[in-house]
Amino acid sequence: MNTQTQPLTDERARASSPLALLAAIVLFAAITPTILMTAPAVAAQLATQWQLSPSQIGDLFSTELGAMSLATLPALWWLKRVDWRRAALLAGLLFIAANLLSMLAHDYPILLALRFCSALAGGSLMIICLSSAASTANPGRVYGLWVMGQLVVGAIGLSILPRLFEHYGLSACYLILAALMTLFLPLARHFPQGSPAPEKAAERIALASRWKAALGILGLLSFYVSLSGVWTFIGSISSHAGLSAEASGEILALATVMGIVGAGCTSLIGDRLPRLLLLLLGYALMAGAVLLLLGQPDMLRFALAALLFKFTWTFILPLVLACLADLDRSGKLMNTSNLVIGGGLAIGPTVAGRMIEASGGFQSLLIAGACITVLSLVLMLSSRPNA
Repeated sequence: MNTQTQPLTDERARASSPLALLAAIVLFAAITPTILMTAPAVAAQLATQWQLSPSQIGDLFSTELGAMSLATLPALWWLKRVDWRRAALLAGLLFIAANLLSMLAHDYPILLALRFCSALAGGSLMIICLSSAASTANPGRVYGLWVMGQLVVGAIGLSILPRLFEHYGLSACYLILAALMTLFLPLARHFPQGSPAPEKAAERIALASRWKAALGILGLLSFYVSLSGVWTFIGSISSHAGLSAEASGEILALATVMGIVGAGCTSLIGDRLPRLLLLLLGYALMAGAVLLLLGQPDMLRFALAALLFKFTWTFILPLVLACLADLDRSGKLMNTSNLVIGGGLAIGPTVAGRMIEASGGFQSLLIAGACITVLSLVLMLSSRPNA
């Protein structure tokens, strides 16, 4: 069989062990975005150790996010032509090399290029994780663990990296990333070798599926535009309401824990409850959390809004990804979702900042955020196969 042009057979596409596959998906996906998940600590260290300007730091993180998203483009070619296990191994080795070389970098342009390579490799691994999860028996549960793993690593990183930076500098972060990837690299052999062969029934409804896939992708994009636009400025909303920076920081730190709980709840529920019910509940609570921030919320209302927003954000995301997985088990749609997530994360803060400047306050942003959240719900419901 010519694997250069045809999808892999179900036997070859099947992973060797469901538990090992789950470990590979969760662990690789948790490691690759660590720099972005620990951005506050890393950015502060770049400013003090490297004496970088805010614009240089911003460009560095934009490069990381952009490279992870742009990994989608070459994946359009190799997802159907290359053994996913071999691709994961090569991406892992590039990730290790780029992080080790980042420890030795002394010039900003060189560091920028190395971080691009590291993020490109990480994005490729993320695509393999997303695509592999789509082929599992219970994608919603797997995506819940996928989100939770990233949040846990981010929370741990934010707590330990500042202390490590004091003694070892920024190199400590890059060394840890390289070491963790080296430790987990053997798990790459548990990924499926490729996407399952398309079913004949799926081929007959290809046109309808493409239409629903477009709706699903737009739903994912609007979800990320809404959440990133609101969350980026939630600290500013707190300051505008007269809350102290210390109180706001404690609330947002607790919100990170609620995010882990939200993803964990989705994983625990799995397919025990109808996904439609969970989507309606999650989106309604998320829109409500955004509206709670209107006006000048006191500490109790702000805390409730922030905790509820972070909980529902991570509760909904696995369900949204599971809806996309229902539309396409081959990995192509999940590959596209990687680009869409990065685009949404970039568009949200850009549009939100301009709305705040134009209106001189946060009301228009929050109302728009709630409306876009509802729009995302409508798009996701419309994209469901039985809709």
